[in-house]
Amino acid sequence: MAIRQPDTKRWLVLLAVMLAFLPVVLDMTILHVAVPTLTQALGASSTQVLWIIDIYPLLMAGLLVPMGTLADRIGNRRMLLTGLTIFGIASALAALAPNAPMLILTRILLALGGSMIMPCVLGIIRRTFEDEAERGMALGLWGTVGAAGAAAGPLIGGALLAHFWWGSVFLINVPVMLIVAPACWFLLPRREATSSGHWAIGQALLLIAGMISVVYAIKAGAAAKHPLAVVLLVLAFGAALLALFARKQLRAAQPMLDLSLFAHPAIVAGMIMAIVACGALAGVELTLAQELQYVLDKTPLQAGIFMIPIMAAAALGGPVAGWLSSRFGLRLVACLSMAVSALVLACLAFTDFHRPGLVVPGLLASLGLALSIGLTASSIAIMGAVEASKGAAAGSLEATGYELGTGLGITLFGVFMANIFGRTFTPPEGLSPELAEQAARSIGDSYLVAQQLSADQGAAVIAAGKAAFTQTHSVLLSTAAALIGALALLVFFLLARSSRTAGAHQTE
Repeated sequence: MAIRQPDTKRWLVLLAVMLAFLPVVLDMTILHVAVPTLTQALGASSTQVLWIIDIYPLLMAGLLVPMGTLADRIGNRRMLLTGLTIFGIASALAALAPNAPMLILTRILLALGGSMIMPCVLGIIRRTFEDEAERGMALGLWGTVGAAGAAAGPLIGGALLAHFWWGSVFLINVPVMLIVAPACWFLLPRREATSSGHWAIGQALLLIAGMISVVYAIKAGAAAKHPLAVVLLVLAFGAALLALFARKQLRAAQPMLDLSLFAHPAIVAGMIMAIVACGALAGVELTLAQELQYVLDKTPLQAGIFMIPIMAAAALGGPVAGWLSSRFGLRLVACLSMAVSALVLACLAFTDFHRPGLVVPGLLASLGLALSIGLTASSIAIMGAVEASKGAAAGSLEATGYELGTGLGITLFGVFMANIFGRTFTPPEGLSPELAEQAARSIGDSYLVAQQLSADQGAAVIAAGKAAFTQTHSVLLSTAAALIGALALLVFFLLARSSRTAGAHQTE
């Protein structure tokens, strides 16, 4: 068998696809610091704001696997260029949205473009870098862009909001796409190996409808805003669609989603790491953004600057993870990174953010570094367990874990935050029951209620809201620490099984 020579342009290809990936990941977090501004500018309700933030990762979670398998059939280059075009157009439309419903619709279009881009990026990296050491470094650099982009989102969003209107957080994607799309057009090979067979759009719709139904049922059940019977009915409907999709995959000669991928313990471990770590990180970032602005009275830009330690440390995590994994083994690196993340979150839960000193920046930097290493380790585990021909399919699975984790993290943390806040909020004396009920919904509602009152009574309501949110913040970070600590133990055993399986294959 002839050995394929490495692509001489492989590092330029990596640079191009990383730039293509950057706006997609920025859009996951750039809105976190924009919540107060969006609420006032568009007159959006708390439910509309949640959907503006959440519809993007939740819809992408349902689209990534179908788009990943379609990319394997028509080629990563064609799919990537189409996704870049859609994403650029959707960004311009979102910037000009006149109201909250229109912004939600444009976020749906953004999710469609992003779901085409993400699996192609990983698939192209897998096919471009055959050498394991180079692939580990390439995935490490890709992980740096992902982690740093997500961490930089609040900073970039805050800086834009300090000088421009809220639409600038979307409009910034347009010039990036105008540069990246031509670069990918010239650099990516026009001929590439593709999978045979047709793309079953019916199966894709089954998967999308099933995932969205299940996630919506989880959101509705956690919020307790719908009768339990309705929630269970939607959940059962979604589960039935997913079961039908799985049955069709097992019987198909050329399935859309190769369920045999889940036979690899490394892929299972990587997926669990991606879902739980991304969910916890998204929830923590959203909580911190609100804590900094509502409780500590920081501007969006100041809130973004406060999070710089996470961004700077996350930028180092990707390359460090590739080097550490090759030196000490994937299992040790993955488990220790999750354990350190859990310890840092537990410390942050009981730290006074009013007097950050050097302790809080140090803890935030440690969290960014540890989570970045852990998420890059999950990429190495997943992409190293498959052959190149299944790179986009495996990449879509991994990206689904990121998006599903992010969407569920925002949803569950948001609902959890509202429940804890409502229980810990103590209304000041003399506040009417109606206004007290509204103020107890969220700290944002506390500020809205305060605007309707006299200066003294309004200040009392805001003080009560700040006190309740500080307690809420501690409970949320403690919960995230417990989740990631449990994840570290689970990954320890899964990757041990993966090592034994790999060893058995080598001796056959």
